[in-house]
Amino acid sequence: MTSTQQPTSSASADATARPSSAARWAGGVTVVYSAAYGLPSIPVAVFVLREHRLPWLWDLFPMFGGPWWDAMTDEEFVATLGAFLAVDAVVAAGGVLLWFGRRAGAVLALALLPIEVAFWLGYALPFPPLIALIRIVLVAAAWRSLRSSGDTPRFRRG
Repeated sequence: MTSTQQPTSSASADATARPSSAARWAGGVTVVYSAAYGLPSIPVAVFVLREHRLPWLWDLFPMFGGPWWDAMTDEEFVATLGAFLAVDAVVAAGGVLLWFGRRAGAVLALALLPIEVAFWLGYALPFPPLIALIRIVLVAAAWRSLRSSGDTPRFRRG
């Protein structure tokens, strides 16, 4: 910015501000959740197609074992894992947008929660609802600091 260019309003000056710590935490938690639950669906899908059973996590419980496993064929179950991975990829993209302080990331991450809940129930995943509660609280705390897509800095000469 040259000395003759000045922001047109304080709102546009705020658009260049660093995202709040709540936005960074919301984005970080969202991306880590998405990676931790979405990425394992790839090796689980491969395992299911090869072995026709679910792998076990540390001999404690079957990964992604829930009512869907018993109700579907291997191919149908693997298809749900692919859909879950796709949803988590979009949720992760929302988390990245949140990290950069974009309101679109918050909307994306929250709008997909009902779809995520369906997967959590189908796979009997116990921890994602708690993680979702944390995500919701962090997004609510960050909401006022988030920028919409139209909040880009505009400069005038003069």
